Amino acid sequence: MRGDEARELLGFCPNSRPNPSEVKAAYKRKVMESHPDLFPAHQKSQAEMKFKQISEAYSCLKDCDRIGNPTGGSYVHVTRRGAYKSYSRHNQALIRTPFLLLILATVSFGALNASRAYRKEKEACPSYNPFLP
Repeated sequence: MRGDEARELLGFCPNSRPNPSEVKAAYKRKVMESHPDLFPAHQKSQAEMKFKQISEAYSCLKDCDRIGNPTGGSYVHVTRRGAYKSYSRHNQALIRTPFLLLILATVSFGALNASRAYRKEKEACPSYNPFLP
């Protein structure tokens, strides 16, 4: 389906360039008008065909907007901005600090447990351990 046909089907002028929010609003409005469940049994087939055409028109306009096709809709410009400012060099100390604190706490608690075990062993049997003074 061409962009002009899709715009006409959704209720826009053929030469207009609706933005994505307008396309979405028009699609929702048209879908609610032509949903097959709202029609009696003898009109369901026509309503289903209209519903499928509206869905195809919406997908055509949505895809054309994403690609930036001038015949399909408005242009979309994508710019690359890089990393966020919170991850820049001057904040690396804030990121490293918790890890350094965890390492220091682990080493200090290990040393504390080792010295406690050394003292207990020295008190329990001073003469049988040749490695203790």
